[in-house]
Amino acid sequence: MWQSKTKLDLIIEVWEKLDCESVGAEEIEAIEIVVAEQFGKSAVDGPMIIARELADEGAELRHAEILELDVKRRMETPYAPMFRNLMKFENLEETLNTIRNAENLRKKFVSENDTEGMRLLNRAVIGGKDRALELANNETVDPANRSENREIAEWFTIWLGSPEVFASWVKLRQASEDFRKRFQTKE
Repeated sequence: MWQSKTKLDLIIEVWEKLDCESVGAEEIEAIEIVVAEQFGKSAVDGPMIIARELADEGAELRHAEILELDVKRRMETPYAPMFRNLMKFENLEETLNTIRNAENLRKKFVSENDTEGMRLLNRAVIGGKDRALELANNETVDPANRSENREIAEWFTIWLGSPEVFASWVKLRQASEDFRKRFQTKE
């Protein structure tokens, strides 16, 4: 029935088939069902991600409904308490604590062979990295904060690629002359 070969194309195809004036919880749920049927339950993105993809395609969103659905979904998962306040990266110190907490979760998930926990953890950290990059590239953000967010994004990238060596790497990074020059007043 569905012609799309990619998840994004399927989301758009279902939305178009729904032929709705605006998108809210009911439409997002319908899209989630089809994506789960076609690509598996683990391929279903959260309501906010689906809504953002549809907004990029010109959909008018019923934001309050979508936000409520997103909160409901996050609270349904047994992982919700673990991720509730994980991603804090207002500054370098807070980011370091976040990465330490993420590493503790990663070790727990690895020891329990919990692939869903690992997937959610990686998705959360990638989201943090993407947000830091947005701020780093935003011309309206103060240059010092942009620089700090570039550094934060790099930390997340290093941890995502090599979590086992991150602690050693970040100590070396913080001891480097470049780091001390750029962030001496902030550390």
